[in-house]
Amino acid sequence: MSDNTKPIKNVVIRFAGDSGDGMQLMGDRFTATTAMVGNDLGTFPDYPAEIRAPAGSLAGVSAFQIQFSSQDIFTPGDRVDVLVVMNPAALKMHIQDLRPGGTLIANKSNFQKKNLKLAGYETDPLTDDSLNDFMVLDVEITELVTKALEDMKLPLKTVERTKNMFALGLTFWMYGRPMEPTIKWLNMKFKKRPELVEANVRALKAGNHFGDISEVFSSSYTVAPAPLAKGTYRNITGNYALGLGLLTASEKSGLPLFFGGYPITPASEILNQLSLYRNFGIRTFQAEDEIASIGASIGAAFAGSLAVTASSGPGIALKSEAMGLAVITELPLVIINIQRAGPSTGLPTKTEQADLFQALFGRNSESPIPVISAISPSDCYYTAYEACRVALKYMTPIIVLSDAYLASGSEPWLLPNLSDLEKIEVKFTESNGETFKPYLRDEMTLARPWAIPGTPGLEHRIGGLEKEDGSGNVSYDPENHQKMIELREAKVAGITREIDPTELYGEPIGDLLILGWGSTYGSIRTAVKRLQDEGKSVSHAHVRWVNPLPADLGEIVLKYQKILVPELNRGQFLKLIRAEYLVDAKGMNVVRGKPIRSYRIEEVANEMLESGR
Repeated sequence: MSDNTKPIKNVVIRFAGDSGDGMQLMGDRFTATTAMVGNDLGTFPDYPAEIRAPAGSLAGVSAFQIQFSSQDIFTPGDRVDVLVVMNPAALKMHIQDLRPGGTLIANKSNFQKKNLKLAGYETDPLTDDSLNDFMVLDVEITELVTKALEDMKLPLKTVERTKNMFALGLTFWMYGRPMEPTIKWLNMKFKKRPELVEANVRALKAGNHFGDISEVFSSSYTVAPAPLAKGTYRNITGNYALGLGLLTASEKSGLPLFFGGYPITPASEILNQLSLYRNFGIRTFQAEDEIASIGASIGAAFAGSLAVTASSGPGIALKSEAMGLAVITELPLVIINIQRAGPSTGLPTKTEQADLFQALFGRNSESPIPVISAISPSDCYYTAYEACRVALKYMTPIIVLSDAYLASGSEPWLLPNLSDLEKIEVKFTESNGETFKPYLRDEMTLARPWAIPGTPGLEHRIGGLEKEDGSGNVSYDPENHQKMIELREAKVAGITREIDPTELYGEPIGDLLILGWGSTYGSIRTAVKRLQDEGKSVSHAHVRWVNPLPADLGEIVLKYQKILVPELNRGQFLKLIRAEYLVDAKGMNVVRGKPIRSYRIEEVANEMLESGR
């Protein structure tokens, strides 16, 4: 460790290289180590959309960003402090996000004519003065790991695959991260290949030692632990948190969980994770297509299971007819949509919030479904649990909105006390000797009875034809149809009683309210905190329930002079707010396939505050 060590509050690092360079693994190990050190953190893995893009091409660049801090943070960061690139393509794709004066660490070994041409460079940016705004550290990483491993007589490809460990060891040195947890992990991962353990450990230590003895690094840095609440923490991604939330709901309700799914990016991890929980009685079914997966899930709900299905936008489109079937049969079904950038296949590994209207209106006829959205990776746990609880209580399908940013991003998660979670009470109907009426509703929730098929005395019709109120018989009566439409709508509207009062960050009356939903939470909160520190009259409100909206939201928005709605679409939530409350809200609409940036929200907010609008 250098004697010249400087304390700093927070850092944003991005690792970028070919999809085969191990950037995600490198990011995961840096994240795991940082979590052990006790920093608050947020991560953003950025995968290429092409499965096998040519090596060195722009389309094949993979990246991983992490912000870690001694203070509370809410995002993976905006401007990058340190950019580590393994080739020219990674530099070309990400240099615009490196702040002026930031540090660029480049694997000089890969800046050859062929790779420069693939990335669209006419000259070598490491030598043509185009990077003068940054502190450039060009390191012969490939050459250095080759020397460190030359006596092992390994194939050249195997040696080159360790360069990510060299870069990881170097960044560990820069920020005082211990190597021991990664060495232990390498021993476990490659326990049947001791030569790979030794090669990667050597590369890791070589990078660490290079930072210590090289004169190009004037100092290293320390980031103190963050003041986190006492308890047991783990680093968790959004998709993993969703899976744990579903598992918890199954355990707390006493119901077997059935998950019907079909592989699709970025939702597939939920199916993979739940398939590992067979010892908890969870049944997973990988169907032949999206339609079959939701059909099986509806059948499981009919049979008395906690039924779940998940997909992304294109798959949700295929499920829409069956979602209407769940509406008219009034069965509890949790439908998870991990949103990605579209339309069509679009950008399958990138993030967006553009399926909001699809969730609200993307079915034929009047088919109301409650919609709840997660606001952070760890919040996905509570969102999944709440969705299950409400679906079972109100006997309704429900849509959970997450997105690719939350799905793959991670943050520290304080393990909950399960006794603090709201109870999930399930009561199946029992025969009382009278004629069973499957649509005789609960007076408060308007939920219909849940009868297990095959129970003597509880025989009833099921299907997509309109039901007669009470009896559940097929009915073509226009007055009955009107009544059933209104009852299904009123049932969803009644879920407002489940929604906590809207939390305001800031004063309840002021110049500007920044209103958001879903994954924009962290960026908005970061921007509002900075604006408040400058003495600006700015507050933040964030909704998780999009349908129904919180009962107090209308009163809240009327108490501010101006309203800004940032979202990762062309203004879907904005249109909903303007139509519902007749307020002149302004949208900030970003559709770049990346999370919205807090400094841009800050800029737009300042423009609104300074203008007469």
